[in-house]
Amino acid sequence: MANLALFPFLPEREGMRPATDKTAPHTQVEQLADPETRLNLSRELAARLKKLDHLQTGTSRRAPQGSIAFHLDSNVASGTSRSFMLDTEIAHIHAEDDGSLHAILPEPVRTQAIEAGWAEPHPFAGRPTVSEDIVMIYAPRTQSEVETIVRLVSVGYANALRNGLQP
Repeated sequence: MANLALFPFLPEREGMRPATDKTAPHTQVEQLADPETRLNLSRELAARLKKLDHLQTGTSRRAPQGSIAFHLDSNVASGTSRSFMLDTEIAHIHAEDDGSLHAILPEPVRTQAIEAGWAEPHPFAGRPTVSEDIVMIYAPRTQSEVETIVRLVSVGYANALRNGLQP
């Protein structure tokens, strides 16, 4: 169980950890909402993340077509290379696929998210050009799960900002 004293808002995710395909693209294969709900929750998640200052949506150089990538404006991006996927991308949602997302989560939140059942390490994490801090965050199944995921991605966002903003 995660040490939630460090990150007290993180509840345990309900249910068992879903199965995922560990090849490229890294996808979630079970515990998915129906397609319409999944797309609506992905859109809600994207809309919530777009409200973060200095965060722009665009395409990803690492995600399948139809994904929504989140890039930090380069004039405020100052984290280490571990803070980003490629360039200034901090996360992307597989909006037209399984609804899962890949995001950068620094320690100790990365370990907490994994232990609480929200995420798993990306199978390529730590390989050349792949941040050690990248995880898959499982697709939201409810509005409440969208809220938790926004908070998790916000940690990676804060970690990547200039002037050492910390979560």
